[in-house]
Amino acid sequence: MLTRDELRDLAAKYIWWKDAEEAVSDPDRVIAQVMNIGDYDDVRMLSEKAGDDRLREVLASAQPGQFNERSWAYWHYRLGLARAGKVPKIPVRKFA
Repeated sequence: MLTRDELRDLAAKYIWWKDAEEAVSDPDRVIAQVMNIGDYDDVRMLSEKAGDDRLREVLASAQPGQFNERSWAYWHYRLGLARAGKVPKIPVRKFA
């Protein structure tokens, strides 16, 4: 289980546009940001502490812009959510 302190440390490193305390109020956003741009050690720690089911939840509820194409594909393959060449479309912003 990912502790609040661990989440705050990740938020301080990866959510630079908010105070870490404010950022942990949206843990899915912090987790998504680490999944998207985290370094090897942080991603490994996140995977171990949060668990694959939690990462699947974050991926399933991802907002447009939270993942780049490469990370989106990687996590779908890594979490067993896609077969080769069958990655779901990444969420995109829609404009009226």
